[in-house]
Amino acid sequence: MADHPCLRCGACCAAFRVAFHWSEAQPHRPDGVPAHLAQPLRRHELAMRGTDDALAPLRCVALDGTVGSAASCRIYASRPTPCRELAAAWETGEPSPQCDRARAAHGLAPLTPADWAT
Repeated sequence: MADHPCLRCGACCAAFRVAFHWSEAQPHRPDGVPAHLAQPLRRHELAMRGTDDALAPLRCVALDGTVGSAASCRIYASRPTPCRELAAAWETGEPSPQCDRARAAHGLAPLTPADWAT
């Protein structure tokens, strides 16, 4: 896992709003997103703090490290559905326009199949 391209990236965590159903967070789900890391968004939705603030640079509060060189998610095991569903480009043999857009927003080249060679 140390060579996983996402561990050198983190661009998606600093490019998109992370909105999810409130039932994915604590206290409703004990192993879910810690309540203090989420904020109300709409009636049935929460957003990860740092991803829905128009006045500040977008960056998820759970992202540690530096985008583009060394990044990790402090709540990886309990991350919400949008984070679980956003696949890195070519990780499963398919392109990912979202991954490409996030990387481009941070001046990073798109991932290629070669990035997954072991």
